Amino acid sequence: MNIPEDPVIQELIGEFVDTWILDIDNDFKRLVETKNSEDLYRLAHTLKGSCFQFGLDDIAHLGIELMDKAKAKEWDIALTYEQPLREKFIEVRNFLNK
Repeated sequence: MNIPEDPVIQELIGEFVDTWILDIDNDFKRLVETKNSEDLYRLAHTLKGSCFQFGLDDIAHLGIELMDKAKAKEWDIALTYEQPLREKFIEVRNFLNK
């Protein structure tokens, strides 16, 4: 993690993380189960770009991998990204709450 030390940025990251956890909980599995490659790709692309902006490079790289899985329609593999993504965001939240 390369999270900036600026408290305002950290507050924004906290809200950002909470929003992504909700998105993962509410949308991720449905996108994979319905084999919606366009929306899964879009979610992963947004994840990649926004995480790089906040210094969450590990999560951004998972987004890149997920983009590839969505494009290739590798649904079983794509589904395995749900828990690691959620865990990484929780790790960031815990880091911010220290």
